[in-house]
Amino acid sequence: MLFTEEMLGTDMDNEVARGFFEEGATLVLLGVPEGIELGLDYKTWTLGPRFRGVKMIPPGLHFLHYCSANTESTCGEIGPRRGLFLSLKPQEVIIAHWNKNNDDLDFSQNAEEVERTRDNLQELDTYLGPYPYDTLRKWVSLTDRLSQELASALQPLSGRVSFSDMVPELQLTHTKDRAEYNLPRNDRECQSMKEGLDRLPRMKQREGTELRFSHIPRQVYPPGATPAQITKYSMDLSYTLNCVLDSHYRYQPLNLLGELQFAFVCFLIGNVYEAFEHWKTLLSLLCRSEEAIKEKKDLYLGLISVLYHQLGEIPPDFFVDIVSQCNFLTSTLQDFFQFVRSPGVDSTLRKKAEKFQAHLTKKFRWDFDADLEDCAPVVVVLPDGVTVD
Repeated sequence: MLFTEEMLGTDMDNEVARGFFEEGATLVLLGVPEGIELGLDYKTWTLGPRFRGVKMIPPGLHFLHYCSANTESTCGEIGPRRGLFLSLKPQEVIIAHWNKNNDDLDFSQNAEEVERTRDNLQELDTYLGPYPYDTLRKWVSLTDRLSQELASALQPLSGRVSFSDMVPELQLTHTKDRAEYNLPRNDRECQSMKEGLDRLPRMKQREGTELRFSHIPRQVYPPGATPAQITKYSMDLSYTLNCVLDSHYRYQPLNLLGELQFAFVCFLIGNVYEAFEHWKTLLSLLCRSEEAIKEKKDLYLGLISVLYHQLGEIPPDFFVDIVSQCNFLTSTLQDFFQFVRSPGVDSTLRKKAEKFQAHLTKKFRWDFDADLEDCAPVVVVLPDGVTVD
């Protein structure tokens, strides 16, 4: 058999296994080449020749990810990872065929094929690997705020979560094309580093491959703000946070935590760096919104729970900047722990934050009471035409 008891991750008697087999969903993945790395949620395998899919999948949201192997390479090279979120129903059967032309799974299927496959599941059983139940608790803890609807809204229009697929902003094939845009010619010797950089094409993500995250405004203060207000809103990001919530999650503000989880999974499992940057931006926005911490108790109680599980999956030195040796996470959370001790913060939230701080200090030996350079006065750039009296 292709998969061993290790893939299942836990000992099951026959009755329990039969119950999972009968009620769980099934992914039938046909024609996937041997040697490909494929995973579901928090587990990854290198496929053997008999692989036909995964069975006994608990209903709910899952992340299927895979990367093709370079069969001509002698050093085990693999291609970029791709993934997609799937929402599976009890006893559902989903079929996908491997498309050799683009090294991807094609989920086009017809009802007749699905019913025929459903009738033959017993015959397929020895070719289907069981879902790794030893990782289910961890997967649920990382996605409990992420709904099918939210994952679909954030996933790229292409339907695949993957590394940034970049293309030139302008197709400048000939020298005369560059001249039309007042760009340096390529048929002359480069005279400076700047000129060399200017000759490089400006890149953008291929349309349809972008993760559809919430837009975070760069201007953190309202139009017409006075210098005093600009300083205030630059230190307390509550105005910006409220703008994001009003624009994207007006009726379901806790979905912002689902977006935080989506970004984390796309980075941690999907290997998408863009998602990590957005995760940091969202976290900084939430932790540095002093007034919002007082007003949105449920949002911040949920944030602590989300972070508790996420931070358990990353080495403690991961967030340390190589150059400055500054830990992004400790400086960000230091602001949060400081704000949560302010007058007017809900006592339940304050107590939970204190326990969370103690947990992080004990586990990672992070010092949240140390003076950081980030605590220096904020330098605010005023808009054109605005002066301080």
